[in-house]
Amino acid sequence: MRMNWSVRPAAHIYWEQKKQFLLEHDTYPVWTLFAVEQGQFAYRFGDHEGEGGSGDIIVCPPGTTFYRRTLSPLTFHFIQFEWEEEGGPEDAATLGGRWTVRDVERLMSTYRYMRSIGRGIQEEPGYSRMKHMLEDLWRLLEIERSSASEELRSGETSPGPLMQQAKQWLLEHACTPMTLQELAATLDITPVQLTRRFRAAFGTAPSDFVTGLRLRRACQLLEDSRLPIELIAQQCGYENGFYLSRVFTAKLGLTPSRYRKLHRV
Repeated sequence: MRMNWSVRPAAHIYWEQKKQFLLEHDTYPVWTLFAVEQGQFAYRFGDHEGEGGSGDIIVCPPGTTFYRRTLSPLTFHFIQFEWEEEGGPEDAATLGGRWTVRDVERLMSTYRYMRSIGRGIQEEPGYSRMKHMLEDLWRLLEIERSSASEELRSGETSPGPLMQQAKQWLLEHACTPMTLQELAATLDITPVQLTRRFRAAFGTAPSDFVTGLRLRRACQLLEDSRLPIELIAQQCGYENGFYLSRVFTAKLGLTPSRYRKLHRV
């Protein structure tokens, strides 16, 4: 599907550390996205069932009963939208389900802008800004869908249980002083095998995946707390503030202190 359709944002709510959903299930009259930043939850709707975690976007078509249950405190974007042209793309419904965006840095940037826009999307300039971010997110989903189709045509299979286990381990330990050697030993494979198989399964090296998770956490702490860089580094799995600053600047193009200044009122 080529993304040449426009969307109309209907609602956006950003939840932090949500321990449980108020309702066990709900039915939405419009398209709904659950875009997870941190935590994990179980879901079921239509023919889809599974668990969503960091980097996952769960897409639910309109008129579908969505069952959900938190498995750990959940930080996520709840987004609803409609197509600006009736019906939308012919094959849009095939995007229902769970999608994992491999470009963590790009996804993190989109989420950051969404958080800054907040709930004020019914009036300008909030509406136009959220519309732009939502279409950017939808394009990322379309890219993931196309990549999955190409892998299927080439005979590649979805990530096996061992690499799913590796991903989950990294999600749980990324912000601790972990090493990939430790993970490889847990899986009873070599570090080289881990990197090769993880990249084949998720399109990125495990080290880059960890860096994305750590920087996402660092951005949140820089925005939401007054903690010094040294303590933020420790909470993101880095040895010291100097090393965090070096990685942060190399990946995002500005220092942590500059980032904090730009995102604090």
